[in-house]
Amino acid sequence: MSALKAGDAFPSDVSFLYVKPTPETSDVLACGIPTKFDASAGMNLHPISLPTTYLRDQLANHVSTTTEFANKKAVLVSVPGAFTPTCQVTHVTGYINKLKELKAKGVDTIVVIAFNDPFVQAAWGKANGIKDESIIFATDNEAAFSKTLGWTLGPRTARYAIVVDHGKVVYAEKEPAGDVGVSGVDAVLAVL
Repeated sequence: MSALKAGDAFPSDVSFLYVKPTPETSDVLACGIPTKFDASAGMNLHPISLPTTYLRDQLANHVSTTTEFANKKAVLVSVPGAFTPTCQVTHVTGYINKLKELKAKGVDTIVVIAFNDPFVQAAWGKANGIKDESIIFATDNEAAFSKTLGWTLGPRTARYAIVVDHGKVVYAEKEPAGDVGVSGVDAVLAVL
């Protein structure tokens, strides 16, 4: 696969891991159980790949799946890392601050992915006051999806945004290193 562009179908077999917010996991230090967030429209589900034997053994029977982008308008935002300066101060905060505007333009799902594990992503969401699934903080495990697009920064996920409307890509832009422009919330709002 290569970089996505407007008009492409969102690829099949794309999934991310996230910790579903629950009352039991509302504390920033609570870990929870990772869930497979299946972003693909009409895809075949495959077993998830967890980073360590401990996680595979502990979570093998606890991971559920959902299909998310098939019949929704979704915004997928990728950042190099949780709690990093540009990602925190400029990029993700914009989406949090303009969540109501995104929803008013018909966005059903917002997913923020990074190279980090699902526990760090969950803590990042909670540290930003996200205690529900209004914005899902997920992991692109080993940057697998980002690598298929060629959108990485070394081993990490690059900074980009993709808008998917009922399985079809309507916007897909990757940033030059260190910038927040085409992947920022204002650029995304402009195409909705």
